Amino acid sequence: MAKRLDLKDVDIYYGTFHAVSSVSLTVPPRSVTAFIGPSGCGKSTVLRTLNRMHEVIPGARVEGQVLLDGEDIYAGAVDPVAVRRTIGMVFQRPNPFPTMSIRDNVVAGMKLQGVRDKKKLDEIAERSLRGANLWNEVKDRLGKPGGGLSGGQQQRLCIARAIAVQPDVLLMDEPCSALDPISTLAIEDLIGELKKSYTIVIVTHNMQQAARVSDQTAFFNLRATGEPGRLVEIDDTEKIFSNPTERATEDYISGRFG
Repeated sequence: MAKRLDLKDVDIYYGTFHAVSSVSLTVPPRSVTAFIGPSGCGKSTVLRTLNRMHEVIPGARVEGQVLLDGEDIYAGAVDPVAVRRTIGMVFQRPNPFPTMSIRDNVVAGMKLQGVRDKKKLDEIAERSLRGANLWNEVKDRLGKPGGGLSGGQQQRLCIARAIAVQPDVLLMDEPCSALDPISTLAIEDLIGELKKSYTIVIVTHNMQQAARVSDQTAFFNLRATGEPGRLVEIDDTEKIFSNPTERATEDYISGRFG
């Protein structure tokens, strides 16, 4: 079931380094929210705080609240592993387990949860591969290594792996940056399908992609080098790209900056 995300006055630190300052925004369920902005402005950092992935870096900490349907994912009793099952992530470069079969790549998360029933795992693999628009391309070679697929297929395999555990939210960190234009189009079409079932947040450097796939867009920026990144504005994508409120957003989108 797709869920809503709310950030309330979120500050992100790595040790003494203040990476991102005072971010507040809402990600509605069954929608696509794009994060755009120049390199180093904190958009990927904010994305990783949404499922506590940033915590793999020593010294990382968050102040403020990240709420999933009103529940604080940083509350003391909350298990980060449980958060990452509920809020899945697809990374910049496809990262299937290269020697593991296509089928086993998809169901790896379910096996970690203790599911052993072959029939159930087969059903999950098919459902997830269909959900990632990959089933027809791989159904006759499910036992072959995932590393043998093309780059675009590998990224869709990673999406299938992410949705196999039936998360509520799907985070995508520049999922098309390593792909050719045809594979990129396939992923963009897939995002349009997936938002019917999931809440999606995507970081992209490609502003045309943000305009094509997202319902709302958040623009992040730095005031100056060494300053923390900040959210400049968030609004419906059409408004951000046609009539943004802030001059900095207009300068970035029009190519005068960044």
